[in-house]
Amino acid sequence: MIRPVFARVFALAAALLALAAYASDADLSANVRLLNAARSGDLAGVERCLKEGASPDSRSRIGETALVMALKKKDTATARAMLAAGTDVNIAAVNGITALMAAAYSGEVDIVQALLARGANVSATDRLGKNAMTYAAGQGHTAVVRALLASGVDANAVYRNDLTALMWAAGYGRDETVKLLLESGARTDLRDNRGKTAEDIAREGGYSKTIAVLERGK
Repeated sequence: MIRPVFARVFALAAALLALAAYASDADLSANVRLLNAARSGDLAGVERCLKEGASPDSRSRIGETALVMALKKKDTATARAMLAAGTDVNIAAVNGITALMAAAYSGEVDIVQALLARGANVSATDRLGKNAMTYAAGQGHTAVVRALLASGVDANAVYRNDLTALMWAAGYGRDETVKLLLESGARTDLRDNRGKTAEDIAREGGYSKTIAVLERGK
């Protein structure tokens, strides 16, 4: 038979293990509930989970933080709550999407500026080889492009397939963005891996106004 003292020790150890398991389950539950709340746009739920100890860096099965989820949905209120909670702004999802890319794609310039202030990596690229600048330029979010340029992004930086931000903007007829890039020193003579300039790309898309803007910028 186990002596009484040993029995008490074993009982105490079992209790401590059970308590630890319970704490771990509680933490996991809070994290899962945080992500579910962010996914559904439930700001009150997000704030409640954070108060209960959920990690602001919790990630879904595809690697998205609550911050990235919120920005993909243009839920700036939840995004701000996650920033205030100290979410690591450079955590990328499995597909490489970061909070800065999501905000740039959505055109949320205030969030972009907040992310930049917190050290968001402007050079990070996703699986498609795109980054915050190419997303912003392609979507025609001129204010975001301006913020990225102000943070030090080179107007003539070359991305996958030798494309520049000017080419991305021209290829979608984003005239105001094209104007800003030209004013910021973007070159019109650079060519992509097909040998096409920004003007050639605009011509392929049938964007006559964009072509005129580019010709004036030569």
